[in-house]
Amino acid sequence: MSRVPSLSILPFVCGALLLASGADAQRREQAVPFAAGETLTYDVSWSSYLTAGTATLQVDAKRPSYNSVAYYIVAEGRPTPLVSKLYTLYYKVDTLLDVFTLRPQRASVYSQEGKRHRMKTTMFDQEQKRADYQVQAATTVSKALAISPAALDPLAAVYVLRSIRLKTGQKITMPICDNGTNYKILIAAGGVEPVKTGAGTIQAQQLTLTPEGADIGARALSLWLSTDAAHVPVKMTAQLEVGAFVLTLASRT
Repeated sequence: MSRVPSLSILPFVCGALLLASGADAQRREQAVPFAAGETLTYDVSWSSYLTAGTATLQVDAKRPSYNSVAYYIVAEGRPTPLVSKLYTLYYKVDTLLDVFTLRPQRASVYSQEGKRHRMKTTMFDQEQKRADYQVQAATTVSKALAISPAALDPLAAVYVLRSIRLKTGQKITMPICDNGTNYKILIAAGGVEPVKTGAGTIQAQQLTLTPEGADIGARALSLWLSTDAAHVPVKMTAQLEVGAFVLTLASRT
């Protein structure tokens, strides 16, 4: 990360300014298909027939963060009113995605399940290839772990994928740091197909994401990204032991 040299010594003022100018020229924002203010709303269903709740993905802001600038991205999930009467559920996942590197600075997961509240936070230091992970619940547990300098949290990975165009048949891997664990996901690009959503039928490319190298099971996830310039996630599915968990785009603002 570039730092402006000290200007406390008068004879070196001009040279320092030139160095700072050159460093800033190298720190260009990465081109992305999203912007602050974008909100995506999803219907959440289980096994394609039970509407269980709603979820939102929002680029809440673009702001100064940790000596840089970052997109503050938030994902929230809530059950339907009927389900919430039976059991209190709420999930909030967020990430600070650096605009220059498209790497996370900080990621957190807050969950409320009945009377149980839990906060998990990961602080990323890509230069030191290190992450500090903390869980706050009845007690607080912390640990440090070595990471790849390209490591992403899962929410950041979705938005980085939006910034990549893959050809049918192409495969890539992404290093993930989540829940205090390192693993990789293998991403295989499929073909383009129409996907029915609450916002209409949208042409989208299917990506299959298979976790590797962690004790989280080998169940694949699927993500459909629209083929237009916005590259919006229009559908996401996860195959579980008791059925399929499906998010389908309802609206985009």
